Amino acid sequence: MKKLRQDNSDNECPHNDIKREGGFLVCKDCGLILEADITFETSINGKSAESQQVYERNIRIRDSKALQDPNIKQKYDKIQTLEKWYRDYETSFTEQRKTIELLKNYGFNINQVKLQAIKKRYLKYNRNHRATYQNMVIIFLAIIWLEIKETTNVRIERYIEVCNELGHKINKKMLTNAMLKVKKTEKMWKELKSQTDIEKEIKEKIKILFQKDLNSIPYDKVEDFISHESEFEKLKIEMQILADDLLKKIPYKDLKNLNYKAFTAGLIYYIGQTLEKGNRKIFTQSLIEESTSFSSTTIRKKYNILKDILGIPHSLAVN
Repeated sequence: MKKLRQDNSDNECPHNDIKREGGFLVCKDCGLILEADITFETSINGKSAESQQVYERNIRIRDSKALQDPNIKQKYDKIQTLEKWYRDYETSFTEQRKTIELLKNYGFNINQVKLQAIKKRYLKYNRNHRATYQNMVIIFLAIIWLEIKETTNVRIERYIEVCNELGHKINKKMLTNAMLKVKKTEKMWKELKSQTDIEKEIKEKIKILFQKDLNSIPYDKVEDFISHESEFEKLKIEMQILADDLLKKIPYKDLKNLNYKAFTAGLIYYIGQTLEKGNRKIFTQSLIEESTSFSSTTIRKKYNILKDILGIPHSLAVN
């Protein structure tokens, strides 16, 4: 172990208060380094506790120096703020509330009702259309203006000026575009339909098309099987009633991805097979192909799908 030369003057320090610092033994009274290249006690992991402290201190020093660089400091602050805004999007809303409080100090009337409305709109937008930090700040400011513009005497130019004073670099074009985006998105949400609504709409289309395709079959194509045209009209009504009942039994999962026009052609053939034994030959695949413009192969495929869903059609006989 290397001993460093000490001062042998008459006023030599007794070195009674010694500390270990950065790999050296140092006298706290006179500051003299007493020993160097000290072999430290190792921890369980084989690393010195003192070395770990030095390592952590060096990291803090490097971070501190880095943060003195204006560009690095700006990026660091932006990341810190971004993290807070993103964490708040479904929790405390703290950072956004701070901005609102500052706006109130500038004379903008944002009461508790307005605050809750702003929060609700912002969180919903952020939850479904989460974008970059900068974009979400502009969206947030746009939502605030949308909520207060009808109840304030302050012009939009003043609102933008205040926002810039608070550190949010926006202009009128940016704010207008953000408001349009919010309105467009919220309009889209209103137009979104539930699964129940979609299912109802599909089945309604099938019922209308079923009636149309069935009525497009002329009586002269079936007169060999049905003696009077009135009987044919009655039969078609009965088939429509049965189609309505069967559609209620078909789950949405079997309808959502299908070609409902082809499905309707298969449904006509399926219900045609529910007729009494003597009348099952009336609605042939070729007859339905002629009235619906779908091939016999397609009609047969849809018929088999319906058979898997509803069972054998013969058990649902129409009188």
